Amino acid sequence: MTAVVRFWLTHAGELATLVGEHVLLVAVSTTIAVAIGVPLAIFATRRPRLASPLVAIANVVQTIPSLAMFGFLLPVPLVGGIGARAALVVLILYGLLPIVRSTIVGISGIDSSIRAAGVAMGMTDRELLRQVELPLALPSIVAGIRVAAVVGVGSATIAAAIGAGGLGQYIYRGLSMVDSTVILAGAIPAALLALIVDGGLLWFERQLSTRRRTGSRRSVAVAASLAIVALLGSAVVAARASGAIVVGSKNFTEQLILGEIVAQTIERETGLPVQRRLNLGGTLICDRALRTGDIDVYVEYTGTALMAIFQQPAATDPAAVLDRVRELYAGSGRTLLRPLGFDNTFAILVRGAEARRRGLRTIDDAAPVAPLWRAGFGYEFLERPDGYRGLAKTYDLTFRSPPQVMDLTLSYRALASGQVDLIAGDATAGLIKGLDLFRLEDNRRYFPPYDAVPVARASTLLRYPQVRKALEGLAGRISAADMQEMNYAADAQHEGAADIARRFLDRAR
Repeated sequence: MTAVVRFWLTHAGELATLVGEHVLLVAVSTTIAVAIGVPLAIFATRRPRLASPLVAIANVVQTIPSLAMFGFLLPVPLVGGIGARAALVVLILYGLLPIVRSTIVGISGIDSSIRAAGVAMGMTDRELLRQVELPLALPSIVAGIRVAAVVGVGSATIAAAIGAGGLGQYIYRGLSMVDSTVILAGAIPAALLALIVDGGLLWFERQLSTRRRTGSRRSVAVAASLAIVALLGSAVVAARASGAIVVGSKNFTEQLILGEIVAQTIERETGLPVQRRLNLGGTLICDRALRTGDIDVYVEYTGTALMAIFQQPAATDPAAVLDRVRELYAGSGRTLLRPLGFDNTFAILVRGAEARRRGLRTIDDAAPVAPLWRAGFGYEFLERPDGYRGLAKTYDLTFRSPPQVMDLTLSYRALASGQVDLIAGDATAGLIKGLDLFRLEDNRRYFPPYDAVPVARASTLLRYPQVRKALEGLAGRISAADMQEMNYAADAQHEGAADIARRFLDRAR
């Protein structure tokens, strides 16, 4: 716990920003869910046949895992993509069910004699709703809002996977670094935030149960306050998005470091504001974000672009692959800049002790003993055209059981601890050295070259030519040894990506 507190103290500014983003996401999404859900529920109480289908639809939405929901929305125009917009849509959808259900229950549970008395006094349906039904149903409605807000606090942590910010940033960063301190630095504030929201709204709900009239006035004030927060939140999101160069990255250590190097280089060399949307997920998520304009630049690998993005056949000549990929990007409004200086090809890894005991040097050497082994691969490697299927066919590899699917960063430790016996890692991974892993030579040259190269939107480079100049200044400056050293500092020594990037750029001046 001492390490977590120390981390908070040394990252106080960043922590405050992430907490603010998290609160903003939950406040805005819950406000909009209330604005949609309460009128829907009122309409359903006036049309009883609609109540069951409405709740059933909301139930179906609630059963979809949140990460899958974010994935569904990525390609959807207007409401999809990466960033706060898609996150808000998901959080709103998850907030609707408890709000709709509690409002229907609250209004439907009012004694019919109370309604009859209101009608006898000459009240119209609108007056009856406003002066009788809503005040009496308010405790139930607030209970639904409480559930929606708590669900929103939890789901908002997952929104960091699509670059929406919030405390999930620390959780994903900690997972990529296998650092429990960083994970807890995000998880503990998120849990405390959920408890504060739950306790505060529970107190408010109880106040309403004893003083409905006063509670009605307070609820109006709360709703107005949340509406103001929503408007301010929209303004903040719009302000952040305007005029900033948005730098993205995939969701593993090397990409986080490269994202920081690119972002800090632009800040240093151009003075332009930079917005970071790091840890976005796999290749196709980053590529889609670049095409749709959600990000302006990220670092890609030539072999990955050739085969996974453009679905072209593999090639082994680095210069030819670079030229072909540059040509393909140019045809889609994107510009491939000059390579950073290292080739991060896939590395087929086994434990160092196992390689020494069996005298293993190449992948061919491992093929005869592979049927005794368990393999573990990252999500992308199993599906990519330059991944597992082609590797198994080229080297006639079979394993004791189907390969286990696991996070790429976690796979190194799974191999070192004996949970699996062979993995596909990155050639520049710092944990290869740190965990005494051995890289088998790709003696049949199955894998294409994977030169690390920044790829940017052509329109951004035309608008800001100084950004192109800054990024071209990184060409050839990062060697494979440099990259492995930086990855080691993150994965084994648990240093932050921003600090590692800053130190590298200071040294490389």
